[in-house]
Amino acid sequence: MPDITGNGIRIHYEERGEGEPLILIMGLGADGSKWQDHVRRFEQHFRCILIDNRGVGLTDKPNEPYTTATMADDSAALLRALGIKRARVAGISMGGAIAQCLAIQYPEMVERLVIVSSWARCDAYAKTVFEHFARARAVLSPSDFMQLLQLWIFTPAHYDAHLDDMLQGQADAAADPNPQPQHGFEAQCAACTSHDTFGRLGEIAVPTLITAGDADIFTPISFAVQLHERIQGSRLSTFKGLGHAHHWEALDEFNEAVTSFLLEG
Repeated sequence: MPDITGNGIRIHYEERGEGEPLILIMGLGADGSKWQDHVRRFEQHFRCILIDNRGVGLTDKPNEPYTTATMADDSAALLRALGIKRARVAGISMGGAIAQCLAIQYPEMVERLVIVSSWARCDAYAKTVFEHFARARAVLSPSDFMQLLQLWIFTPAHYDAHLDDMLQGQADAAADPNPQPQHGFEAQCAACTSHDTFGRLGEIAVPTLITAGDADIFTPISFAVQLHERIQGSRLSTFKGLGHAHHWEALDEFNEAVTSFLLEG
């Protein structure tokens, strides 16, 4: 799997499928491979580019402050290196924040936009959650921290129904041969809390789909409504009774909704 050098770092990515380019930006603490369950559908129509954000995976992990704007610069550098002038873009959680910045900072590069479980700016509650995650990860074992994340992003019903998957996720975290360094996680958390596109969302002029679970306790549905109200012409797709990880809880429904949107036009 290839790397490029851009924006001062080595950026790792994976390509899957053929067609018009689709860049996929994952969330806090997760590398591009976490798109796997979605790419099986997307790659039937698109050239999918799965990026490892700075601070995680096989991309460089500089021990310095990160911002979502800087990570958008990373994504733009990758597109330029691949000779891609314009792409569809989808981002989950922190990845959705990065995708907003990409559409604002590089409007000529973004064809259509999908924002999943994301926010324009954090309130005190969300900032405290990210700060708590950073502190907790420093003292918990990888498996215990994965369990903590699972309890935040999945609904109780999904956790109960997929307990074996939850336990496997915890075991995988404990056995991860390339764990994210603590400084990378803390820098990504800080990028999440400092993210603020609220006053610039009106600059996003491309077709935009926003998805959210109305039972999300991490990034509440009000954040998605705020994005929808401020991005002119955007669509809001609400997944009833589902949480932050509605894209996994209702995988097939989510994949079909996003694929249909991306194929329009």
